[in-house]
Amino acid sequence: MKYFHWLIFGVLLLVGYACFAQAQRSRQTREEYIVRYKNLAVKQMKESGIPASIILAQACLESGDGNSRLATEANNHFGIKCHNTWTGARIFHDDDAKQECFRKYDSPEGSFSDHSDFLRYRDRYKFLFDLQPTDYEAWAKGLKQAGYATNPHYADQLIKIIEDYKLYKYDTEIAVGELPPTPTEIATPKRVDYSKEHRTTIIINRQVYEHNDVRYVVARTNDTYELIANEYDLKLKRVLSFNDVKKDVVLEKGQVVYIESKKSRATKLQPIHIAEEGETLWQISQRYAVSLSALQKYNLMKEGQEPVEGQEIYLRNKLSK
Repeated sequence: MKYFHWLIFGVLLLVGYACFAQAQRSRQTREEYIVRYKNLAVKQMKESGIPASIILAQACLESGDGNSRLATEANNHFGIKCHNTWTGARIFHDDDAKQECFRKYDSPEGSFSDHSDFLRYRDRYKFLFDLQPTDYEAWAKGLKQAGYATNPHYADQLIKIIEDYKLYKYDTEIAVGELPPTPTEIATPKRVDYSKEHRTTIIINRQVYEHNDVRYVVARTNDTYELIANEYDLKLKRVLSFNDVKKDVVLEKGQVVYIESKKSRATKLQPIHIAEEGETLWQISQRYAVSLSALQKYNLMKEGQEPVEGQEIYLRNKLSK
């Protein structure tokens, strides 16, 4: 009888070892993962301006080289959580807390694209795009500085992966001129000589700027909407309408004041904005020169409803229900 028990034990041991060996063989190596997704990383660099080396290194680290449960079952290669605004498919997984909500994608492309949007359209990462696209060390340290990860060694981990597997070579596959303008370049105001185009108006000692083909001025100390309206020979009612404000609103120094109607959508280079804590829809409207009513329509938001931190605010197209 003892012999029979030992025999069964031996068989089970062999079966267990065979299963373990098979699992080890089916586990994707880092080299295999890089080969599989390098083209996708280069594509994302061309579309977003994020170095392909950084994208690949983050994906390797966050997904366990594509072997994590989030990667294999949800195509989530960057560990992006649902937050309060995610309306797509989801998966629940233990992380900082038990059974946290993570985004689930139809394909890895969705995850890589979402990761690029997460960095490009969020203010806290804006400064990264002013770095050289081949300076992976500065990008890695900048991600840590911006609070992307809590691990104090996060930047060093990214740099080691990039250097061990020579991922920096993918950053040079795209010429600098092929990269999209940086968020800073897009947001830099264009100066307009307003007086030359409006010779019948009085000469005003105030600089006019333009964004999204909409002209505006910047409020000074003690400025009012009425004062600015008078300067540009406009009715107060029109200026208030241009800026989506009521008559009793106090104008603060440094505030943008449009002197013509805002557009119904932002430029193609600014399709979305990811809201920061406390940011209002009106502030976003003023920032991108898009009317408040258009933003409410695109994002299925009622009057008075405000975005929450991390919410993607659509600036050009309507949010799908």
